[in-house]
Amino acid sequence: MSTHKIAIVAMQGVQLLDVIGPSDVFAEANRQSGFDYYSVEVVSVSGNPVRGSSGLALIADHLIDDEPSRFDTLLVAGDPLIQERTLPDAFLRWVKEVTSNASRFGSVCSGAFVLGEAGLLNGRRATTHWSQASEFAKRFPEVKLESNRIFTKDGNVWTSAGVTAGIDLALAIVEQDLGLDIALKVARELVVFLKRPGGQTQFSTLLAGQVAQKTPIRVAQDFIADNLSADLTVAALAKRVGMSERNFSRQFKQEVHMTPAEYVESLRLESGRRLAEDSSIPLKKIATDIGFNDDVAFRRSFARRFGTSPAAYRRSFGS
Repeated sequence: MSTHKIAIVAMQGVQLLDVIGPSDVFAEANRQSGFDYYSVEVVSVSGNPVRGSSGLALIADHLIDDEPSRFDTLLVAGDPLIQERTLPDAFLRWVKEVTSNASRFGSVCSGAFVLGEAGLLNGRRATTHWSQASEFAKRFPEVKLESNRIFTKDGNVWTSAGVTAGIDLALAIVEQDLGLDIALKVARELVVFLKRPGGQTQFSTLLAGQVAQKTPIRVAQDFIADNLSADLTVAALAKRVGMSERNFSRQFKQEVHMTPAEYVESLRLESGRRLAEDSSIPLKKIATDIGFNDDVAFRRSFARRFGTSPAAYRRSFGS
């Protein structure tokens, strides 16, 4: 197995966790696999050391002015003030050159603005930090912004939401490269979530981040995520957590901001969408695996939520 070279680009003022989070995931993947598969280097845009937004600094391995290197994966880390900064033309040219030779590239948090300015996200699906999504959409109307996603994969382009979502993105990369078993071991060691509704799809934060704080509702959410094909009616869920149906429904809506039925359908559809995108499982089997009675009900719900059929979605975005 050959070494996979990763470059993480850090600008002055970078959110350091955007760099350190993914780096630790890749380092732990090496440890769990017993092989130094990943080689991670930090590349500074201007100056060394790189002073982060917290005031702490890190030493970069290279400057973009150094002799050009070839990387297998390029990730651009975010900067909380990136909307106010002018990105140097030389930097954007460097990003275009490196990504043209990379097998995969992407961003963490607001690093998506760099890829957007370089024109590398046009016609692609992407995400960024929720607080900067509105400005991103204005600046880059040709990008298909998915503002409620933890991370988005469109072909060989990976973008993630704010800060800790870079860990989610890195775990998904590890899973693709080294398999689910290694990714799970990394997640356990780092004490982060790697939830897979239906045994297939990753969620570190369920949907739009609406995870309940109170124990009974959280127990219900965890059960739903891990058992999408089970009986997930209000009656069944309320019985599981020892609550009356009426109290369960009321408390669930209060904490999660969705009814139980809306929440179950959302998880099922998100799981179905991801399976249609990332697997070759027949759509009829996906429908039953994620809890729909048949593929007709799945197609109707999918079209209502995403504006297209599962088959058309797979043709457009399937890997």
